[in-house]
Amino acid sequence: MLSDPTVLILMYFVLPLWLVAGFADWLCHRASHIETTTGAKESLIHLLMFTEVGIPLLAAMFLDINALVIAGMLIAFVLHETTAMWDVTYATTARTVTPFEQHIHSFLEMIPLMGIIIVASLHWGQFLALFGFGSEPARFNLVWKSEPLPVFYIVTMLIVVLLFEALPYIEEFIRGLRANAGKLIPEKARDAEPGQTTRR
Repeated sequence: MLSDPTVLILMYFVLPLWLVAGFADWLCHRASHIETTTGAKESLIHLLMFTEVGIPLLAAMFLDINALVIAGMLIAFVLHETTAMWDVTYATTARTVTPFEQHIHSFLEMIPLMGIIIVASLHWGQFLALFGFGSEPARFNLVWKSEPLPVFYIVTMLIVVLLFEALPYIEEFIRGLRANAGKLIPEKARDAEPGQTTRR
């Protein structure tokens, strides 16, 4: 499996690109003073989106890919897109979302879809079986990978995710709470309408 170019693209291009985009998005939030504009509420939404992508990612890294895992990925993608709409709707009440940040968002929305497409192509029989097609029976059990990913790769990816995704967004959330005396929503975002952004 690890000699398949498609698997290598998923492991060493798609996933790292998602990590770079996620960290770049955090830098955009920091530059726009998220802690005093939209505050901890938007950071909480970001943590929710991170979870919606993170759970399918962990499943792909550790579990045998079958109809259940693919279904979970598809559901998580729909939830992630819905949450992303909520995120931008709220963000534009009080924070300037620059064209560069919007471009970063396009990566963060499409990279998970790219990953799902690659996973589906690698496990086409189970993908078809999920919808009642093909010759394979759909499998809906949770089983560890029969061919685990290299330990070095798993450890490296988990450390990078922790350092450049999880911790920065947790820090962003805490920063927002501190800037607003523990409140999730700053005053300037309470009564504003989406699209009525104001620069700090």
